[in-house]
Amino acid sequence: MSSRRYRIVHHTTMRYDGEVSTSHNELRMTPVNEPGQATLEARVRVRPLTWSHVYEDSWGTQVMAMEAQSPHSVLEIEATSMVERSEMPVHAEAAGWAAVRAESTQDRLSEFIAQTPRTAPPEEVAALAAAVADEPTPRAAALALSGRVHELLTYEPGITGWQSTAAEVWSQRRGVCQDFAHVLLGGLRSIGLPARYVSGYVPAAAGEIERGQSAPARNHAWVEMWDGGWHPLDPTNPGSVGLDHVVLGRGRDYDDVSPFRGMFVGPGLADLDIAIIYTRLG
Repeated sequence: MSSRRYRIVHHTTMRYDGEVSTSHNELRMTPVNEPGQATLEARVRVRPLTWSHVYEDSWGTQVMAMEAQSPHSVLEIEATSMVERSEMPVHAEAAGWAAVRAESTQDRLSEFIAQTPRTAPPEEVAALAAAVADEPTPRAAALALSGRVHELLTYEPGITGWQSTAAEVWSQRRGVCQDFAHVLLGGLRSIGLPARYVSGYVPAAAGEIERGQSAPARNHAWVEMWDGGWHPLDPTNPGSVGLDHVVLGRGRDYDDVSPFRGMFVGPGLADLDIAIIYTRLG
């Protein structure tokens, strides 16, 4: 069984226009522990820090709630983790359309079938989804729709914001990974397929990182759909979700698993700098 071990360092620096008297934030920067992914070490350092509390949210994601109550003009966050990823193919047989659309399945996975304001699809996306609903299995339909989303959207940073919806993204046919994920989620759910948003990390450039080497990485988003088991789909980067994809958390959409969110009292934010580095250890 193939496996890879990475050290991931995620450094965030927030610079304000002046002194902030207090700031409160929630951080989701610790990779999950699950079959196929073992988080062997994890720590989060915040400067300045008054207090913090770590808990697991309702989606199974580790959250660090923290507050800096002393005046500061810069907030620094460094999350370091060591993660071992191993191949864990989904062995579940395709459940089939009848099983996916059964009342028991729709009830059990209702949170991942209901649309959210982020994922509500425009008519054209719902039509694309309806056009693949005659595929022999839900899995085949999801793969076909993921491919169509990739073909019809252009990856372009800076066009959308963190609050963008699938409808807004579709209107301009451009966006980043979270936008591709929201459009695909809306399409899948419109034909009754349970689907969830996945937040994580991937290397910034294509190609395998050699042992002992370091490379820039980035926050990434992809999708998992249910057809007897949860199957990953990456509409931004077609192909299989592999050992370089490290999972931070899952939810209905971006709002459930945002790596960083919060509020502060003081002048506006002047600059936000994010640097993520993968080092392959084995």
